[in-house]
Amino acid sequence: MSGGELAGSAALFVLYGGGAAGTVVGGRLASRWDRVRVVRWSYAAAMPAVAGVVFVLGPFFHLFVALTSAALYVPFSLRVTLGQDCLPTRIGTASGVTLGLTVSAGGVAGPLIGAAADATSLRTAPAPLVLFPVLAWLLIRRLSEPTPPEPDAPVSRGVKSRAWSGA
Repeated sequence: MSGGELAGSAALFVLYGGGAAGTVVGGRLASRWDRVRVVRWSYAAAMPAVAGVVFVLGPFFHLFVALTSAALYVPFSLRVTLGQDCLPTRIGTASGVTLGLTVSAGGVAGPLIGAAADATSLRTAPAPLVLFPVLAWLLIRRLSEPTPPEPDAPVSRGVKSRAWSGA
């Protein structure tokens, strides 16, 4: 990983572009197949993509950045809606826990990876990140698609829930 400021800016642009594409594609795929299946596929796709970001040099690096960000953003909103369907009477809590854990884990991991990079190198520090999509894929394998709540089922504090959109 070399190239300076321009290469870093290009990688960030590709990262955010891939993330935006992954978010849109994730919703479209989930409306065609169930969310759990799409999340499984995205974690399976993230495994080689993250390994490519960590271990591939040269012009293909940015391709792997795009694939990684797309594969990791596909399940992002799907996990939120899965959490809401698993806790239909506490959709706010489900959203907060889902998003809060994701952001908190990144907030803890970022400085740790940075410290590892300072102590070793930019090549070796992100290597453990390759294991996280594998772990996520292993954990999601046993999850089944929850039954969506009834459109008129009451939620917490007597508020009526909105119809389930399936995505």
